[in-house]
Amino acid sequence: MRWLTIGTLLVLGCGTARRSEPLVGPPQLASAEERHGQRVFMQLCNQCHPGGDAGLAPPLNNKPAPAGVIKLQVRKGLGRMPAFPESQLDGRSLDDLVSYVLRLRHTGR
Repeated sequence: MRWLTIGTLLVLGCGTARRSEPLVGPPQLASAEERHGQRVFMQLCNQCHPGGDAGLAPPLNNKPAPAGVIKLQVRKGLGRMPAFPESQLDGRSLDDLVSYVLRLRHTGR
């Protein structure tokens, strides 16, 4: 009986409806580059990765990919993700976007 109670508590504790709500608030953007990256994210990425969480696409917040891998994925598109060529997303904007995505990851959002 004791194990049943512990198991029930574990299941209930893990089944929260707060999955996409930030527990630490929105990310504190430290630079103009991150703020620009946030604008780029909202324009190009947020539709599929809302707030960096899972939506139509997997979450970005828990993906431990380094900046170079993120840039490659954005440029080439992998799986169902479309490619964003230089003509659509210039190099500076891509760098700022990656800075913002990395900030999302470090704030727990």
